[in-house]
Amino acid sequence: MSLKDQFEAAVADSKNLPERPDNMTLLKIYALYKQGSAGDVEGKRPGFTDMVGRAKWDAWNELKGTSQDEAMQQYVDLIESLK
Repeated sequence: MSLKDQFEAAVADSKNLPERPDNMTLLKIYALYKQGSAGDVEGKRPGFTDMVGRAKWDAWNELKGTSQDEAMQQYVDLIESLK
């Protein structure tokens, strides 16, 4: 099974976790997904009135420079640990 297949399977699995992860884990899941599927963050950081968008942008931005393959592997590992 290729890394891309594992990643797509983990994305499907992430929708059926036994319990909802805490907010920090959800941000990590989001950031790894975005880095794995789209690469480095682009665009400007959302303003202070958009706290959720800003937190997501910051989490994704922390992964800047991480290869898409590495981010996909970390995403797969994280989802596996939450199952």
